[in-house]
Amino acid sequence: MNRKLFVATSFAAALGGCAKITNALNDAPQVHSALKVAEDLNHAVIGTHGRAKLYAESDITRVFPTNGDDTPSSPEYQQLVRGRFAGYRLAIGGLVERPQTFDIAALRAIANLEEITRHDCVEGWSVVGKWRGVPLADMLGVVRPKRDARYVMFYSFDRDSGGQQFYGSIDLAQAAHPQTQLALDLNGKPIDADHGGPVRLRIPTQLAYKSTKWVQRIELASTFQPIFGGKGGYWEDQGYEWYAGI
Repeated sequence: MNRKLFVATSFAAALGGCAKITNALNDAPQVHSALKVAEDLNHAVIGTHGRAKLYAESDITRVFPTNGDDTPSSPEYQQLVRGRFAGYRLAIGGLVERPQTFDIAALRAIANLEEITRHDCVEGWSVVGKWRGVPLADMLGVVRPKRDARYVMFYSFDRDSGGQQFYGSIDLAQAAHPQTQLALDLNGKPIDADHGGPVRLRIPTQLAYKSTKWVQRIELASTFQPIFGGKGGYWEDQGYEWYAGI
């Protein structure tokens, strides 16, 4: 059963992630139906129970690609870059008992998770990197999600050419996974602007498009349906799968 599930979910990831939104396969209802079944099985059966493989220092990829969207060019973000992110503040709010705001120093003071894991891009390539940051579960323990909170929403400084803000989401179970973190360092150095700094989400158990870069703020919500396209993320609004488990 596990092997069949693996094959099904791998097929779903290949079709759902790598195909362009204009691809004829993505326009076929029967394909979407098959992908949705595999996605639901993956989330329900494998879900957040497994852990991503850990690697050795010798496995770290020398050149870590920046692949993806261009570094945000907004005046707000560029000012933070010029100030070496000294003015950065991460607000966590929404459906929480204790909304909090953290600067970089406060985040670094509680950053206690460092792991070498594989970064799997939806386009089919992978690299290995050492990430250090704050377990997201620790952050949620501080802000205390309310009873009706179900999802953690991540809003990015990045926007597309039309001005649409990039965003993503995971459920509380994935947020509580011991390897899910707000990453501050990559390969022993603060994450630079091109790689999503100063803070980016890191979920080694899912494809990389789920790991929101340039995190501006975090909000907890009971549903993501009224937010932007209603699918739980910028890429999901374009047709990608919401749960992208590896």
